[in-house]
Order: sequence, then structure tokens, then C-alpha cells
Amino acid sequence: MTDVQDKIPDGTVGAATPVAQSSGGVAATLFRFQSVFGLIAVFVAAIIFSPRKNGAILFVSADNLANVVRAVSEIGIIAVGMTFVILIGGIDLSVGAVLGLAAVGSAVLMVENDWGFLPSVVLVLAIGLVFGALQGVATAMIGIQSFIVTLAGLQIARGLARIWSGGQGVAIAYGDGPKEAPTSFALLGERTFGGLVPIPVIIFAVVAIAAVVFLRVSAFSRHLYAVGGNEKAARLSGVPVVRVKIAVFAICGLLASLAGIVHAVQLNQGSPNDGIGYELDAIAAVVIGGTSLAGGRGSVAGTVAGALLLGVLNNILALNNIDSNIQLLIKGLVIVAAAALQRLRPTS
Repeated sequence: MTDVQDKIPDGTVGAATPVAQSSGGVAATLFRFQSVFGLIAVFVAAIIFSPRKNGAILFVSADNLANVVRAVSEIGIIAVGMTFVILIGGIDLSVGAVLGLAAVGSAVLMVENDWGFLPSVVLVLAIGLVFGALQGVATAMIGIQSFIVTLAGLQIARGLARIWSGGQGVAIAYGDGPKEAPTSFALLGERTFGGLVPIPVIIFAVVAIAAVVFLRVSAFSRHLYAVGGNEKAARLSGVPVVRVKIAVFAICGLLASLAGIVHAVQLNQGSPNDGIGYELDAIAAVVIGGTSLAGGRGSVAGTVAGALLLGVLNNILALNNIDSNIQLLIKGLVIVAAAALQRLRPTS
């Protein structure tokens, strides 16, 4: 069994299926871009099944499409960080709670402590960075599985958020007086380019593009894929495995905090209950994007497509007034289908 596993690239454990072994170049391309093709298919289906108003397709209206990408922005930012973690074969269940902690921190610092916009944002981002790094230390240096570490981190972050906020949501009002946040913070929730593009979408796009470039050109990315593919071999090859793991969890925590700031400005509040379930949506976006949960294979571009696919799916189901329970069922089936496709994906 060990010999078989050692021959399988990209960190995939288990023998390749007959379908994968017999797949040619066309099949490999289809699997490589499964999230893109899936997004196109869902987008086309959304147009077909979209409600009409005065003959116009509601789904493709400028306002609706802007709402789709705006709704995706928070999950998308988190999912980019989650991609880094999953690429090394880890998982981070704390990101939703860290988002809530960051949203609370943003509200409390600016509304109750009268901090300025920049100091508040810097501190909140630093909290997420340090929180993620500490989880990386527990995983890489102490050897606790990331599932357990981040499950505990979820509870800790949620508890800290409740202590910081007094267990209540903190409303954000804007102005120059006491108990008011700086108006510059409100700009993060506005739209630009003639009121068409929400600024949270631009933040998401910048994060995604930076991550794609980083994974393509940096030496760190090679270390990241090496650790995910075969951690033991990577360590023997001189890859600083411990530093890679700590850095990856720190990045994930940082991006979760950034998503929390975006969340706070969009809802005009910070609540310790914000972000519940966001970790599941982020993981779903990564899986749909084609990143292997075993580590060593995947891309940020695929994750972006996966997040958009979920956003389009949520939107069209809502436009058609589909029961929320049915929506959960459909989303679950999509995730299972994406995971099943990974088992059929060619390994060479």
C-alpha cells in the first residue's frame, strides 16, 4: 500500500480509479477547469430559469449581478485563505469565528473606544494574523491535528468576541461625534465605477489576484505544494515545513479578519454571532474549485470560480423563492458532486 501511495502525485492518497487512468488530454483539461465549466453551466442555467419582469431577465440585471458578487466577497476572501491551508493538507474551522471577532473588534474600537479608521483596521488585521499564527504553531510545532486546533480556535475566537462586545451586537453609526465611527470606514461599503461595482468586490478581486500571482512566482508556493504533496519528503528535501505551516495559518487568519472588516461595514454592526457557518461555505468553495482535501493540488483561481458558483446558485434559488431547506439540499448535492469529480480526476 505504501508503494502505491508513494507513486501518486499531488498528495492524493489511494490508487487512481480506472476512469482516471484511462483519461486523455481532453479529460484532464475538463477536470483541471471543472470549477470554471461548472460556473458556466450554473450561470447558463440561472439565465434559463430566471424569473422575468416586463420581459427582462432579472438574473442578468446589473444590480442583481452586483449583489451576487457582493454577497460572494466575504466568503471569497475567506476561501482564498482556506485554499492555502487545504493545499498543505490542513483545515481551518475557526475562520467564521475569527470573522465575527474582527467585526466586533472593528465596531468596538471605532464606536466605543473612539479609535480612528486606520489604527482600528491595522489592529484587527494583526489580531487575525496572530490568532492564525498561534494555531499554526499548535499544529506545526506541537503536532496537534489542524482539525482539533481550529475547532478549539473557533470556540476561543467566539468567546473572545462575546467578551469584547459584552455578548451583544455593536451598531455602527457614522459621524464625527462620540460613539460614531469615522465616515472613511463607511466608504468600504460603497459602490464605485458609476455605482455598479461594490468596493467589497474590489477588495476580494485584489486579494484573489495577489494570491494567484503569489502562488505562481514565489518560492514559498513551491514549498507549500511540496508540504501538501508529501510532508515527509518535503522535510527531507530541506523545506522549512514548520515555517510554511505557521505562515499558511497566519495568512488564513489575516484574510478572515479582512473579511470581518468587510462584513462589519456591509451590515453596519459587529456581532459575536457573525460568521456562523462561513467556514463551511469557504471549504465548499475550495472543494468545488478542485483543490484536493488531501493537499498538494489546487489553485486560487479554482476557488474563486467555486465561490462564484455558490453565489450564483444561491441567488437564482432565492430569485425563484425556493424553500431554504431545498436550497441546502441542492448545495449539498453540488458539493458531493464536486468531491466525486476529484476521485475521477486523472493523476498524471
